[in-house]
Order: sequence, then C-alpha cells, then structure tokens
Amino acid sequence: MTFEEIYSVDKSNMYNLIKDFPNQVRDAVAIGKSLKLRMKARQLENIVLTGLGGSAIGGDLLRSYLAGELKIPFFVNRNYTLPKFVGPNTLVIVSSYSGNTEETNAAHKEAMRRRAKVLCISSNGVTEKLAKSKRTPFIKIPGGLPPRAALGFSFFPLLIALSKIKLITPKSKDVNETITLLQEKADEYAAPDPAGNRALQLAERLRGRLGVVYSSTERFDAVSTRWRGQIAENAKTLVFNHVLPEMNHNELVGWKVLKDQLREMQVLFFRDKDDHKRIQRRMDITKHVIGEVTGHIDEVWGEGRSTLARIFSLVYLGDWVSYYLAILNGEDPTPVKVIDYLKEELAKVK
Repeated sequence: MTFEEIYSVDKSNMYNLIKDFPNQVRDAVAIGKSLKLRMKARQLENIVLTGLGGSAIGGDLLRSYLAGELKIPFFVNRNYTLPKFVGPNTLVIVSSYSGNTEETNAAHKEAMRRRAKVLCISSNGVTEKLAKSKRTPFIKIPGGLPPRAALGFSFFPLLIALSKIKLITPKSKDVNETITLLQEKADEYAAPDPAGNRALQLAERLRGRLGVVYSSTERFDAVSTRWRGQIAENAKTLVFNHVLPEMNHNELVGWKVLKDQLREMQVLFFRDKDDHKRIQRRMDITKHVIGEVTGHIDEVWGEGRSTLARIFSLVYLGDWVSYYLAILNGEDPTPVKVIDYLKEELAKVK
C-alpha cells in the first residue's frame, strides 16, 4: 500500500488524526490534571455515564478498566432516560462530544430533575449551556473531531477526575507508560508496509470477510466493542463481538450450520496474560473448535506492563486496522452519511 493510494481514498485525513492520538492523550491528561472538583467519594453510591457512540465508549473502557478497583457500581447508559436507581447520591457523567446528542441531553435534564450530582464533558453545544446554567462541573475538551477520533479526550480526563474525587488511586505511572507505548505504536502502524505492520496485516485478513472478535469479559469486553464500532464507522463493514465465558454457553453452538459462510469468517481472539486461568483454557478450546470450521483465526495480545497500557494497545491497533480496512475497501473513513441522514430525518419530527 502506498501513501498515494491512501490519500486518494482518505479525503478528510483520518490518517493524521489516528497517528496523532498519542499527542491527544497527552493533551487530555493535561486537561484532567487542571480539574478542580469539590465532590467527594463518600457522597456517592453509584456512577452512571450517559452518552452514545464515540462519547460512550470512553465510559465503557472506564467501567471495564476500573471494575476491579471501584467499590461502587458503574453503569453506562445509552438512552433518553436514566435507570430508576439514579438519585441524589448518583454521579451522572454526561458525555457528549458535540454537546448536541439528543438522547444524552434528555438524560442530562432528567439527572437534574432527580437532583443527581452531575459532571459534564463536552466540546460545546447544549451540554455546555446546561452545565453553565446550573453551575455544574464541566470538562471542556477540544472540538472539531469526529467523536470516534476523540477517545483520548473522552477517557483520560474522566480517569483523572475519578482519582481527584478519590474513588480510585492515581494512575500517573500507568498513564505515562501508555503514552510511551502509544507513541511507539504510532510510529510502527503509520508506515503502510504489510511486512512489518500488524494493523495492515489484520486489515488484509479482514478484507472481504465478516469478522468476529472474542475477548474475556474482564477488562477487554469494551475493547472488542470499540473494534466493532470503529470497523463499522471507518471501514463501512461489519464485525461482531462476544465475550468468554458467555459465548461458550450459546454462540459456540452456532458454529455449525452455515458452513460455507462460516468458512470465510475471520476470527480474532483478544488474549491477555492476566485473563482468568479458566478463561485462558476456554479460549484455547474454543479456538480449536472454531478451527474445525474456519482457518481464518488470529490471536491478538495486548502489549505493555500495566492493564491500562494493554487495553489501549489493543484499542489503538483496532483504530489502525479499521483505517487500513477502509482504504482497502475504497471507503473514505471519515464520513458517516447514513448517520447524518438519520439525524436529519429525526430533526423533522420533534
């Protein structure tokens, strides 16, 4: 693949947005460090992050990453309404990159009516206006990006905010390791040479095939969700995802009837050294079972010492895979015309 081929397809320069992600994380960390928050952990019984799409995936990753540390429940809400348990002792994080996501704004207003403790993160729009009108804590992040390309801004300021509230311990060491690793991977994945570029290799494996991503429930469920969303939006094609051990109790049986289709499916197993030992054994057996049906199977291991680094190594790899798959498909990765159409149609009816 040549840069000429890339730029003939990538009209809006998604390439540079992905390549610059390590710098985005640095900027996001600086935003988080500048925050001044008065609320305290003892005031909170649960956390609800409400958002959609690229604004919600940061919440998914936070929930997954912090599952072993947070002592209160963390729920990600993707709806116009909030769960009934939300009340004065709930921290509702309103995450809307544009500030104009209608579902999120509706949930935001409901959180205010229920007198929940609200923390907003946005670049602009109604979310910022509502926050300022109620003097709600507000994290201002830079605008002008596709929301899916702003994951650093939707994740790292909130990670630091939760440590300032003293819900979690500070993660400075792990954050620094993550940034260093991301920069190394940016240099590696930005060169479109399939001989040494794992992202391009996986994109070529996925080209023309329906993909399935399997991960453990702990820590990496949100990573597989991120891959699914990125490949859909950037490459304009489908990948499905599921988690172990749950898929061993249902989906595994489905690898039988549609043999012609199953034979051409590309399967990716996300592996991690800290996965539960029984999950690791289940993955080995599952890989063997599926290998009887399709030969298109790859294992993808997270890189890094800390869990945070390993999570983001896989997230970042997925972003590049989705990008190169878009180029191979002849699809400009930035536009999402069908979503724009849906919003325009919804705007006609209030």
